[in-house]
Amino acid sequence: MFNQLQRWPLAALALALIGGWPDAAHACATCGCSLSSDEAMGFPAGAGWRLSFEYDYINQDELRSGSRSATPAAVVNSPSDAALSGGEIENSTLNRYFTFGIGYSPNPDWQFDLRLPYIERGHTTFGVQTAPYTAAETAPDQLSGAHVSALGDAKLIVSYLGLLPTSDLGVQLGLKLPTGSYGTKVDFNSGPAVGTPLDASLQAGTGSTDLIIGAFYHRPVSRNFDAFANIQYQVAVASKQDQSGNDFRVGNNSTVGLGLRYEADPRFVPQLQLNVFHKNADQGALADTTDTAGTVAYLSPGLTLRAQDRLHLFGFVQLPLLSNLSGYQLFPRWTASVGLSLSL
Repeated sequence: MFNQLQRWPLAALALALIGGWPDAAHACATCGCSLSSDEAMGFPAGAGWRLSFEYDYINQDELRSGSRSATPAAVVNSPSDAALSGGEIENSTLNRYFTFGIGYSPNPDWQFDLRLPYIERGHTTFGVQTAPYTAAETAPDQLSGAHVSALGDAKLIVSYLGLLPTSDLGVQLGLKLPTGSYGTKVDFNSGPAVGTPLDASLQAGTGSTDLIIGAFYHRPVSRNFDAFANIQYQVAVASKQDQSGNDFRVGNNSTVGLGLRYEADPRFVPQLQLNVFHKNADQGALADTTDTAGTVAYLSPGLTLRAQDRLHLFGFVQLPLLSNLSGYQLFPRWTASVGLSLSL
């Protein structure tokens, strides 16, 4: 099992949920799924085609600032932008990602992967309130909601594993493409903000083309255990304007992952990952520059099953260990990911 798994890349899926529409809602910049899904799947080695599917559930229902929980009163009375006389009281963002993938390996050293997500997202907010805060500002009739249901931004990643004879060390180069709708395409459909555009970052796509650079390494640490490490950096190299001519540039981000896998039984492989994600603030006319940066760390226990020789299944839970968020952001108490990989 180790010889099979060590040949596959660690394409860390840093699906950052980023915020920023000046007059609407601000999403969490630095929470999301940072799980290394390729390590979770444990793809078999060899040339040929493969199909994959991943489902990620991320419910951002806790308002946080820095490393602690925040209150609506703090958002309004102590806004992250000192120049403002109040702040936005966010309520929740529920995200469901359905990511479909297709990959091809002409030989064990080279791999090409294309992944396209479909996004289901519901967002609610009490809107921007002026100081001082009163309980009436978070009354049910003040809540506005929006829903996004569309294809997101695709990722194309090329991995090379021929640096060492054992294929333990590899590098990656890829692009995130602006295939999802972006800008101000979706409006709030309920509450006082009905008809107002949803945040640029809460749309299905960001409108940017991003460069992805990564590296990964495997090492056996005992007869039944092997460890792995990966790092990935994503930077926006080009961005589009919305239909009104306003721009949005998502903040650059990086992901570092460490993991340990127990392989006594190749059919049943428990795994533990530590995933750290950092994101810079968004930029541009549509960006919220004060509430979209930060660092988070997750502990991610999970399990990979070999259902058949060519079919692998996995399930993981991500539990936040710490967060250091700029401004006020919605944060998940936990996230979940399940998926499968089929070699053809």
